[in-house]
Amino acid sequence: MTLRLRQVAMVGDQYEETESALREVFRLDVAYRDPGNRPGREAGVSIFGLKNFVMPIGNQFLELVTPLMPGPSSAGGRYIERRDGPGGYMLLFQVTRSDYELHTRYLEQLGVRVVAGGDISETGSDAVHIHPKDLPGCLVELRWCENEEKEDGDWWPVERDWRDHSNTEVAEAIVGAEVQTPEPLQLAQRWGEVLQQDVLTEGDVPSLSTADGPVRFVEPSDGRPEGLGGIDVKVRDPGSVLQHADDFGLPVGENMVEISGLRFYLK
Repeated sequence: MTLRLRQVAMVGDQYEETESALREVFRLDVAYRDPGNRPGREAGVSIFGLKNFVMPIGNQFLELVTPLMPGPSSAGGRYIERRDGPGGYMLLFQVTRSDYELHTRYLEQLGVRVVAGGDISETGSDAVHIHPKDLPGCLVELRWCENEEKEDGDWWPVERDWRDHSNTEVAEAIVGAEVQTPEPLQLAQRWGEVLQQDVLTEGDVPSLSTADGPVRFVEPSDGRPEGLGGIDVKVRDPGSVLQHADDFGLPVGENMVEISGLRFYLK
């Protein structure tokens, strides 16, 4: 069963600063901000004590969620405390509707708990979040959406006009993700079991394949706990991106930019 890495979520406490950095470095535009409760639409992330924005990268998406109140009053706030700062938060995978039904039945048979997801979706989409105690590393969502046969089909976490906000002049696609953990192979095998994917190994790095790129599992090198440490982003001119990031005052490394605690590996 194929997984599409359709969206990556970050969590942090600098909403405006993070938006400005992503606009400046990658020329991304906001396609959606959670409106909270409003007539005709159920609440989005605000029901979890968060606010957000979502930016398209090609036909995929990058989201920032920020606690409405500082401290441990929300899951996002507790995650920031647990990981000693902002960073990667969630990987959202798109699956076909038929595979979604197979996934949910399998998770139930496996005894894996699911939370949220389906209760905040509209008609034409449904989702589950896998409980992080049953699938550690980062939060994982499985979702199907209508128009699933199209690469740029609908995606419920944004409005239908998201294509008007997609700019690929700098960043073209998300082509991978990196989960850091003290036991990479063990965690990769658990993800493979729960998500029904084969575990591949290149060198000493285990990974799972998606339609967009691998999810790698590596040992921490930044002194921080287990979590989503980075994503791979295909860009047109890595040197220009690094220069813009450096000029903006962001941490940079060899083909790497860090924004809100998440490493962006330039490919």
